[in-house]
Amino acid sequence: MSDERSEAVRLLWGPPTKPSRGPRPALDLDRIARAGIEVADAEGLAAVSMQRVAGLLGVTKMALYRYMPGKAELVAVMVETAIDEPPPGKGPRQEWRDRLGDWARHLATVFHRHPWLLDATVGPRVMGPRELGWMEQALAALDGTGLTGAERMDAVVLLAGHVRGIALQARATGPAGSPEARFAATLGQLMRTHGERYPALTAALASAARSGGQDQALEFGLHRILDGLGLLITERSD
Repeated sequence: MSDERSEAVRLLWGPPTKPSRGPRPALDLDRIARAGIEVADAEGLAAVSMQRVAGLLGVTKMALYRYMPGKAELVAVMVETAIDEPPPGKGPRQEWRDRLGDWARHLATVFHRHPWLLDATVGPRVMGPRELGWMEQALAALDGTGLTGAERMDAVVLLAGHVRGIALQARATGPAGSPEARFAATLGQLMRTHGERYPALTAALASAARSGGQDQALEFGLHRILDGLGLLITERSD
């Protein structure tokens, strides 16, 4: 394991970190992580630096290094703090479909609250107890369904990927409107001029406008994924 990953494991999974030298500690990992989250929420992950976080905390950059080896470890601790605990279930008798639906919607809320998590949770990296708790809860929802471990893992990856895709679209459009509304508005302008070349698209946009059927991509995709899992689970039970 690389030194960077070893440090991340120590910070995320080990006992609370204390500086190896110097006066009595004035900071802790939670305060440091929340300062980094404040910067990332306001300006994005690229704006986070040891210097910026140190300034928010009123300490020197060198003082911050006594607690945090570098930006990679800082981001790891920020993720673990921002993602929070996985959503509570509604009891052991809650159906797998409802449990996974609640899980996906809570994940969408987390990405909406902290859009920079979309950048910070890609690629090979060390995950903390909370983040693994999210995975554990989604997998546990499929216990007793007859799906194999690999199928359950794939189902969770599929759900998370759908939520991430919608969250990425929402981040790209910004606060001015939903991704679907902005996309439909742009297409609508093109169809007014070129609609005769794309009759199916023109008809679909007109139907969506009449029914108010926009901003439903998260729920539509979520239900279709759960429908497919339901069919597979039925096959296993037969």
